[in-house]
Amino acid sequence: MTAFRISPAVADAFPDTLITVVTATGLRGGEPWPATTAAVENLERRLAGGAWQPADENDPRIGTWHDAYRSFGTNPRRVRPSVDALGRRLAKKGTLPRINPAVDSYNAVSVGHGLPAGAFDLDHVTGDVEIRYADGDETFTPLGEAGTVEHPKPGEIIYTDTTGVLTRHWNHRDAHRTRVTEDSTRVAFLLETLHAARDGRLLTAAADDLRTLLEPHCETSTVHCLSPAHPCVAV
Repeated sequence: MTAFRISPAVADAFPDTLITVVTATGLRGGEPWPATTAAVENLERRLAGGAWQPADENDPRIGTWHDAYRSFGTNPRRVRPSVDALGRRLAKKGTLPRINPAVDSYNAVSVGHGLPAGAFDLDHVTGDVEIRYADGDETFTPLGEAGTVEHPKPGEIIYTDTTGVLTRHWNHRDAHRTRVTEDSTRVAFLLETLHAARDGRLLTAAADDLRTLLEPHCETSTVHCLSPAHPCVAV
């Protein structure tokens, strides 16, 4: 099993954090996922018709993440939280990227609910995963840039395992090593809020929507909640 942990320092700095970890095993990424296709197309259709807009930095759900990024020294208008960047791309282009069914599923849920989402292929995670402040010695290879090695700045919040960094700037960008592909069969999906008192129900609804998209295409799925009150879960 893989444990996910919030470090005491991050828990103290962000005491209303709530992270839902949705795991799926036996994923079948190579088959058609019609419900995911429909969910993505529905968002694009609503946007085109003027019935809906993705949340932007003026929305409290995004603004809270901008404040968090500034607190650990990241300019959120240059290096944006994942949901902010995805929503801006959708608003500009009118379409969401098509990567593979599992990734398309969490992208649709993320932008639809205005919450950051990401995923790790658990077969490529080493040891346990921790959300903590970087010390500056860690290494990170960005998604899609297999030959690149970066070092997070000291004090930046990262997801990391025993090999290296899985996500920089908390949720800005995932690592190449643990990327989710059509061949991934054991995946942990993460949905996040820094304001559980306000967005806890929204997070629950997002996790339910994600499971609805995943369950026809996997053998099992589970949901775990990670918070300062419950800083470690095993999946």
